[in-house]
Amino acid sequence: MGGQYRITGDKYPRMRRSRRRGRLVLMMVASVAVLGVGGWGTLQLIDVFTGGGKQASAAGSKAACASKASPSASASTRADSAVPKPAQITVNVFNATPRSGLAKSTADELKKRGFKIGDVGNASAQWDKKVKGTGVLLGPAASLDTSLPVLATQLTGAERRTEATRKGTTVDLIIGTAFKNLTAKAAADKALATLSGPAAPTASASPKACS
Repeated sequence: MGGQYRITGDKYPRMRRSRRRGRLVLMMVASVAVLGVGGWGTLQLIDVFTGGGKQASAAGSKAACASKASPSASASTRADSAVPKPAQITVNVFNATPRSGLAKSTADELKKRGFKIGDVGNASAQWDKKVKGTGVLLGPAASLDTSLPVLATQLTGAERRTEATRKGTTVDLIIGTAFKNLTAKAAADKALATLSGPAAPTASASPKACS
C-alpha cells in the first residue's frame, strides 16, 4: 500500500498472548487432576462396600463367633476338671452337739447322696460344743475350691475352713448346735448342678450364632 498508510522502518508490532488464557489453561489442568483423584477414590469406596467389604465383614463375623464360642467351651472344661463329683470325696462326720446320733444319721444320708464316708463320731475337744452355726466344713488348703464347695451344697450356711498343714484329700463335716437337717436333696442337687458349671455349647446353637 502506498500513500499515507505506507509502513516504514524495520520494527514491527509483536503479538502477545493474553494472560487470562494462560490462567484458564492452568485451571483446566488442575480441575482434570482433581476429578481424576476423586474418581479413583470413589472406585476404592465402591470396592470396599461391595466385594472387599463383604469379605472382610464375613471374616470378622467368623472370628467373632470363634472367640465367643471358645471361652464357653474352656470355662465348661475348667468347671468339669476343678469340681469333683460326690463319689470322689471322702467325708468324716463329727458331732459337736449334745444331741446323740446326729453323726451317724448325717453320714448315712450323705452316703445315699453319693459321698464316701470316713470316720463317724463325736467331735474332738477343739470343736465339741463350740460350733454355734449349722456346721463347719474343714479340709486341706487344696479343698477350698474343690471338695468343700461340693460338700457345702449339702449343708446350707456351713462355715468353710482349711488347715495349711493338713495332708490328704479327706474333708470333715462338724455338726454345729444350729443343725437340724442336711439341705433338702432337690435343692442340694440343683446347687451342685450350678456349681458344676454350664453345659458345653450344643451343635444346633452354633450355626444360629455364626450364620
